[in-house]
Amino acid sequence: MKYIKINPADNVAVALEDLAKGELVEGVQLLTDVPRGHKIVLRPLKAGEDVVKYGFPIGHVTRDAEAGTVVDHSCIKTNLEGLLEYKYEPSFTDGEIAPVGPSRTKTFSTTRDRKSFVPSGDGSNGKAERTFLGFRRADGQVGVRNQIWVIPTVGCVNGICEEIVRRFKVEIAGQEGSIDAIVAFPHNYGCSQLGNDHENTRTVLSDMVHHPNAGGVLVVSLGCENNQLDAFRELVGPVDEKRVRMFVTQKVKDEVEYGLGLLREIFAIASKDVREPVPVSELRVGLKCGGSDGLSGITANPLLGVFSDWIVAQGGTTVLTEVPEMFGAETILMNRCQDEATFEKTVSLINDFKEYFMKQGMPVYENPSPGNKAGGISTLEEKSLGCTQKCGKSIVRGVLRYGERLSVKGLSLLSAPGNDLVASTALASAGCQIVLFTTGRGTPFGSFVPTMKISTNTPLFENKPNWIDFNAGVLAQGEPMDSVAERFTDYVLAVASGEAVNNEKHNYREIAIFKQGVTL
Repeated sequence: MKYIKINPADNVAVALEDLAKGELVEGVQLLTDVPRGHKIVLRPLKAGEDVVKYGFPIGHVTRDAEAGTVVDHSCIKTNLEGLLEYKYEPSFTDGEIAPVGPSRTKTFSTTRDRKSFVPSGDGSNGKAERTFLGFRRADGQVGVRNQIWVIPTVGCVNGICEEIVRRFKVEIAGQEGSIDAIVAFPHNYGCSQLGNDHENTRTVLSDMVHHPNAGGVLVVSLGCENNQLDAFRELVGPVDEKRVRMFVTQKVKDEVEYGLGLLREIFAIASKDVREPVPVSELRVGLKCGGSDGLSGITANPLLGVFSDWIVAQGGTTVLTEVPEMFGAETILMNRCQDEATFEKTVSLINDFKEYFMKQGMPVYENPSPGNKAGGISTLEEKSLGCTQKCGKSIVRGVLRYGERLSVKGLSLLSAPGNDLVASTALASAGCQIVLFTTGRGTPFGSFVPTMKISTNTPLFENKPNWIDFNAGVLAQGEPMDSVAERFTDYVLAVASGEAVNNEKHNYREIAIFKQGVTL
């Protein structure tokens, strides 16, 4: 199949591969070449008329557009503006799954209804319990990795943390036991910050201390920073003090040797941890996209939606973030909130982020990046309608502030910006053990948890094998959704059981903390 008309109401189709001038699309002859992912006008559009994709307006054309031509960011303008008032109009039919606005590529011949997906080995309705091999922690959490993390309270000790890790890796080479990585996580903050920025830094670092993917943590402080260690200890709260150690470098003579001594003690305990079978209901998975293209909302994002619905049906947890990329599709999420209180939290999630933009004097709706536009995404509505497909059709059970940790199972929404590193860090900080990251352009980065890259198109998968972990582009080439979803589910569970993804193989691991205010 060379193209797709996603919804019967659409007045554009999307090229699934590069198309040549003169080819027929829905009986319309192309008047120009059309790159993969771009939109083809199916009937003449007058200036000011809406472009409809996914069954929703994604903006309006700024000039007349002939049938058979391409419409893109150069001739489409968003319909969105300012703050909005919302009304709770719940749109779900049972306690498990809620229907969604866009038609979810149901006209796409390779896709079957999402409720029909049952991964191999499961019973009817996909409800039978599947397991992965994880690490059960004393606090009841489950990790999918057993790592030792060295976390600086302030950027001034980044180099010390990295040197401690470098030397310790040499020291224990060949004796790692069940430890699959020892990682320092440098960052720029912890001092010269005020208000929310200071608290964001402290909260994210505290979240990391409690993360189940870490079998042990060494916190390294300078001593004179704003993020004072005593106050940070209080924020962190109770921990297993044999596995979580902290020290102030200004109070010891040789900070590297002192840190190595603490790491040896942590390692002696954590390296003996073992994996055991754990039900899928213990999985907490972050959903993120970046470098999206015109196929994101047709292949990879719907695949994550299928997977998200399945995990939720198993009693597990998924989290959707990047709030600015909900603008234009937010009512779909709001009407799937479990109750009015959750709806009100979602309204605040959306409008608070809009006000943040407005206070900075920035446009709210000028979101698509140059890469997005080159890949066929023209407006924020179009981007959002594709982006939100990652969370499937499940009811929204929770809404999290930035830095807040998960407390309910099912689908939650998380406050964080669209920036890939900041949002992925926020997902991990919330307690997600894995981040699933769809991309049409490609990116190598990784957060402090396994960050799996899912390509929206096959050429990206073939061209960047060291970046991309799974290819959803086969959906555009005719492989049925059930088949792809089954392979994908098996792969995610293998990763949860210890199989490394590309960012881990290449040691691309980092954190990025949301910053809004001044630096002193």
